[in-house]
This record gives sequence, C-alpha cells and structure tokens, in this order.
Amino acid sequence: MRDMTSSVSPVVEAWATYRTTSAADWPTRRLMRAKGETRVSVVLPARNEEATVGAIVSTIREHLMDRVALVDELIVVDSRSTDRTAQVARAAGAEVVSQDAMTRGLPRLTGKGDALWAGLAAAEGDVVAFIDADLREFRPHFVSGLLGPLLTDPSVDFVKGFYHRPLVGTASVEQDGGGRVTELMARPLLNLFWPELAGFVQPLAGEYAARRDVLAQVPFVSGYGVETAMMIDLLDLVGLDALAQVDLGERKHRHQDTAALGRMSAQIMLTAWSRLQRRGWATPGFSPEALLTQFRRGGSDTLPNLDREIVVSDVSIEERPPLAELRHRVPRRRVAAA
Repeated sequence: MRDMTSSVSPVVEAWATYRTTSAADWPTRRLMRAKGETRVSVVLPARNEEATVGAIVSTIREHLMDRVALVDELIVVDSRSTDRTAQVARAAGAEVVSQDAMTRGLPRLTGKGDALWAGLAAAEGDVVAFIDADLREFRPHFVSGLLGPLLTDPSVDFVKGFYHRPLVGTASVEQDGGGRVTELMARPLLNLFWPELAGFVQPLAGEYAARRDVLAQVPFVSGYGVETAMMIDLLDLVGLDALAQVDLGERKHRHQDTAALGRMSAQIMLTAWSRLQRRGWATPGFSPEALLTQFRRGGSDTLPNLDREIVVSDVSIEERPPLAELRHRVPRRRVAAA
C-alpha cells in the first residue's frame, strides 16, 4: 500500500526558510546604507484606478523619495484608462506614461502584462518594483520590503510579496479569503508541474521587484497569466535560489466577482499550457480552446429552460517578447500620457 504520509519537499522547505523574510526586516536606514549607486524604479500599471492611485503615489513620494532617497523614479503606466487615472497620478507626483506610446510600432496587445512590459521599457532603474494600483491603505513598506533582499544580497534576482488578503462579505470578513484564484488554480498547477515553486505563498501577487536586466530577458504574457509565466520563466532562467519572498502584512483591494475570476483562471491555465509545451510536456502544436463559456442569470438573451444567458469570453493570451530583444524598437524617450 502506498505511504500516504505527507511531507514538504526538502528543497522547498530549505528555500522557504532561507529565502523568506518580513518587511520589518528591511528598515529604510539599512536599505539606504546598502543601496550605494543602485537606481530604483517603482512602476504602477493602472487602468481606471483614479480612486486609489493618487494615495499610493503620494505615499511613495513622501516616504521613499522626499524623506529618504530610496526610490529614484516613480512611473504610472496609463493602460488605456477612461477616467482621470493619469491626471490624478501626475498631480500626486508620478511620471505618467502611456502604454500605447511605449509600445508604438509593435503589435497591439491588451491586459495587465502588456502594461507591465511598457513600464519596464520606460523604467531606467537597476532594480524595478511593480505595485498594483488598486491597493487601499497602502503603506511604504510594500515597496521597501520588496527592495530589501535585492539591495543587500547580490545573489537575489527576484522578490515576490505575500500577505493576508481579507475577503469582506456582506455579513463577515474572511481574513484569508482573498486569493481564490491562487488556491483553486495557480497553486495546484504549480505544485503539479513546477513543484520547486510550491514554497511561494502567493505566486500571483501583483507586488514584486527584480533586477531590470533579468526582467528584460523574459517574455511578458499579455493577460492575467503574466505573473504565472514570469515565475516559471525566471525559475528556468536564474534558478530557485535567486528567487525570494517577503511578508508584506495585509493587503486590501477590491475583489472581482466569481465570473471574472473564472476568466482569470482560464488565462492562467492557457499560460501554464504554453510553458508545458515548451518543455515538451504537452502536445506540440496543439492550441487549446480559448473561448470560455459562462452562464449569467437574467439578461436580455435568456435562453428557454435555462433562465440564464450564455456569455462567451475570449481568454486567449499573447506574449510580448523579452525587452532585450526589442530594445531598439522602444522609444528612447518616454512619452507621457495625456
């Protein structure tokens, strides 16, 4: 009979012990002593985030640029917003660049991954930190915590944040109820096929930092698969020991509905499939179906006997090649968003 005793992989346990720290371990005074001549850029990809982006920018500007010069460059990438995201971010003290301007002359792609790629193209720092623009009650340690391992240890190339994500319901708060796509889709996939990454608490976290020259060597998936692809590709490129994670405490942000999470999950699955194909673990040349059928109650097109309408979404993914391969086609001077 098979032994059903469960245990953590010794590799994962050793990595998690050695490469996991807390934001409290990285006070800004310590980081300023370690920074030296290293330039640091912070990039926020933002689409219709006028309600939150200003407070995030103001906090970084006040605590990490004006009080201490830990961050040298603060960029907000306007990802085709239809609200006042660009104006609010600029008024708060960020340099705002247009996703489309930074990718002019290249195929038009959609989604968060392309905004991240545009931000990397615009950034000039040796270390680049990415922060989601929908965070509420943002604190400066979300940036300084990510920078700690990179500024103090040259063997670290990439740092992923993790945190508690409370899910606020109508009657209660589930303290770790956020991260549903992580637990239902991303974590099982990574454990099955890339078990070395099993020690990451939140592989889909939108807060992470890396050395710019390393990020420039990996492609960026256009949609919600960008974080999954980045983790897998960096594992192949630099190895597990060059990756680290930092506990950032608690993260508050808006939560998407279940149908939206389903579309995100589909893109993550397609992303994983593309990486499995590259390893020869999936049928070469076969493209999985990229149309996701979901059902919605009510609506004008409700079908008989279903009391629901069918909603079909295109969840296909595309990839922007590594920046290092396209550097000659990216504008030398950043083009500001309107």
